[in-house]
Amino acid sequence: MYKYDEIDQQIVDERVAQYRDQVRRYLAGELSEDEFRPLRLQNGLYIQRHAPMLRIAVPYGMLSSKQLRKLGDIAKKYDKGYGHFSTRQNLQLNWPKLEDTPDILAELATVEMHAIQTSGNCIRNITTDQFVGIAPDEVIDPRAIAEIMRQWSTFHPEFALLPRKFKIAVSGTQQDRAIVQAHDIGLEFYRDANNQVAIKVWVGGGLGRTPILGSVIREHLDWQHALTYCEAIIRVYNLHGRRDNMYKARIKILSKAIGINEFRNQVEAEWTHLKDGPNTITEAELARVAKHFEAMPYETLPDQDDGFDAAVASNPAFAAWVKRSIHAHKQPGYRAVTLSLKPHGQAPGDITSEQMWAVADLADEYSFGELRSSHEQNLILADVKLSDLYAVWEKAKANGLATPNIGLLTDIICCPGGDFCSLANAKSIPIAKAIQMQFDDLDYLHDIGDIELNISGCMNACGHHHVGHIGILGVDKDGSEWYQVTIGGKQGNDASIGSVIGPSFSAEEMPGVVQKLIEVYIKERTPEERFIDTVRRIGAVPFKKHVYAKDEVSA
Repeated sequence: MYKYDEIDQQIVDERVAQYRDQVRRYLAGELSEDEFRPLRLQNGLYIQRHAPMLRIAVPYGMLSSKQLRKLGDIAKKYDKGYGHFSTRQNLQLNWPKLEDTPDILAELATVEMHAIQTSGNCIRNITTDQFVGIAPDEVIDPRAIAEIMRQWSTFHPEFALLPRKFKIAVSGTQQDRAIVQAHDIGLEFYRDANNQVAIKVWVGGGLGRTPILGSVIREHLDWQHALTYCEAIIRVYNLHGRRDNMYKARIKILSKAIGINEFRNQVEAEWTHLKDGPNTITEAELARVAKHFEAMPYETLPDQDDGFDAAVASNPAFAAWVKRSIHAHKQPGYRAVTLSLKPHGQAPGDITSEQMWAVADLADEYSFGELRSSHEQNLILADVKLSDLYAVWEKAKANGLATPNIGLLTDIICCPGGDFCSLANAKSIPIAKAIQMQFDDLDYLHDIGDIELNISGCMNACGHHHVGHIGILGVDKDGSEWYQVTIGGKQGNDASIGSVIGPSFSAEEMPGVVQKLIEVYIKERTPEERFIDTVRRIGAVPFKKHVYAKDEVSA
């Protein structure tokens, strides 16, 4: 993963000192609430329903064991002993005290971490595939260019106050796992006919109140122009994006309002002033940044291990975990391991200090001291030997991190919702827990197979409900919490936005509603079909009829 140089460290240290003085002045009454608000937001601090929330940056999902151990220490010392991994691959603390936040940022700086630009109307944390660098289907490892983009976008004076927040995702694999189509800018790296690195540029994607999948505005962009072309896109957005209405301020609204062809034309015109300029990435600059990513000291191993095979054959519990939690690796003899943060009865994405320390120990012992967070709100050990998988499973299981539900119905993506967020219309976590308990039979879950269920507590869609095979959205109805259901959403190369099946449901009804959706799938599926495949083949009507067959609920 990326290692700071002296300039990186100086920037983060100086920001901590600046923020410490800003907090001091605010607490002393020298800054008003309105004056302090943009300053705290620039440092990842929100004021939520019950307490401040601090969002800590995890650039493109990469963490060292030292960093995760420090996050565990901070959560224990300054919070309630746990943190929450978000769909942006960041970690959130839900209960810090305002007066402690400068000390938290100071401690983060000691392990090359910060909370810069994790909030506010700026370019946010750049995200990518959790298997970046190790996926067998990876064509290009985009991390060095993603880091160059992070450095370029941090404190960028022209983009410090955009019409709204701005999100970028990068992907270099054949199968998109970064949801590039659902971002303001999505960069899809590939090799062109001349075997040169090129980028397909997606623009105007986003979920929230108006879910839209992005459009390709350039099929082929030489990698050297990644910064200048993105700068052209953001300049056009910054110039024309709505500032009078926050609900219509995202780039997806602008590109639809003027039409994607006109938007492309304006970007290309703006790019003529930037192309081949100072922000063109050179081979030397790419090599400089790439040196900050240490290569893993892989051993030469066979891609088979008799001990592992014997353990799978003799231990059904281990075999079930392997089936769901182990992923292919481009290096023979190694596998990636997803550690589930979705045990039944726990808020999806939550992790205790003790679990953070345990994962850090696992990373040190078995995965070169490195791990990743995913937008599915789980953690990944990227480089585990086949011969070590059984030991990893035993230790993960002892720490509540080995629920074999990765990719299954209870591997729920879920925002904090009304339990924490002041923007939420309804609670998300209790719904996730209730569904987990409804489907607590692992054999039944495995029979259902791959399915994605996403929950958001409001239209901001932090739980990505629009692209869930089943999506659940909390809505307010006469001061009460109700839930709208969509089906047919999907991430990946063939991404789609789900469709609402009908009137909303009460919280108590939600586990039964999901059960009925699954019943239709099991009845109608062909042997090779996943839930999303059946929905696409037969449409929403059979699902809707079964769900509303007995008790019609009015929205």
